[in-house]
Amino acid sequence: MLKVNDLNVHYGVIHALKGVSLEVNEGEIVTLIGSNGAGKSTLLRSISNLLTSSSGSIIYLDRSTKDVPSQSLPALGLVQVPEGRKIFSGLSVKENLLMGAYLRKDKEGIKTDLEKVYARFPILKKRMHQDASTLSGGEQQMLAMSRALMARPKLLLLDEPSMGLAPLLVKEIFKLIKEIHEQGTTILLVEQNANQALKIADKAYVLETGKIVLSGSGAELLASEDVQRIYLGGH
Repeated sequence: MLKVNDLNVHYGVIHALKGVSLEVNEGEIVTLIGSNGAGKSTLLRSISNLLTSSSGSIIYLDRSTKDVPSQSLPALGLVQVPEGRKIFSGLSVKENLLMGAYLRKDKEGIKTDLEKVYARFPILKKRMHQDASTLSGGEQQMLAMSRALMARPKLLLLDEPSMGLAPLLVKEIFKLIKEIHEQGTTILLVEQNANQALKIADKAYVLETGKIVLSGSGAELLASEDVQRIYLGGH
């Protein structure tokens, strides 16, 4: 479904991604872990064509994303939930959700999907007319993920969905990720909570200073001594 091959990205003189290659097959949850500054968000932004790569290729559904404007990718089913949620302040909860469906023309389908969101998150229904920026961090994350689902993604890119959330809410977010996956959406997950992320991953990659240094199944990386020592607090 998605193939990144030998991708290099520069910020001026900084070589942010160094020959990164990874693959996401349809129906998988693929997790990318790594410390701050490793290049995880840079990779997601490159896949969404928000950053221009220096060399290498990104192929989504047998098509290069290089010539597809970032705003047109959701119409092809490639949707990203950015780090920090990026809720539209000044717009209501409902208006934020409808922004996720802005490329869709099926009014009845949009209405149905809106009801599904409200059924899953009654708090969003209760606050549908409230300015979205007044929601708590956890509620904003639920809104950001629901807004992305309104685009009916085939491949969902999640950038640090549990960042800054209380442990109880982190559990809720990972439960939601599994639900989304079970309903047929393929997921590429960037996450600092390596323990939770690897538990739900079919496949995983470790990114360090712009390079992929380890890859394998989620279970293999969870059992890796190096991963345990560096990312899971093991000894």
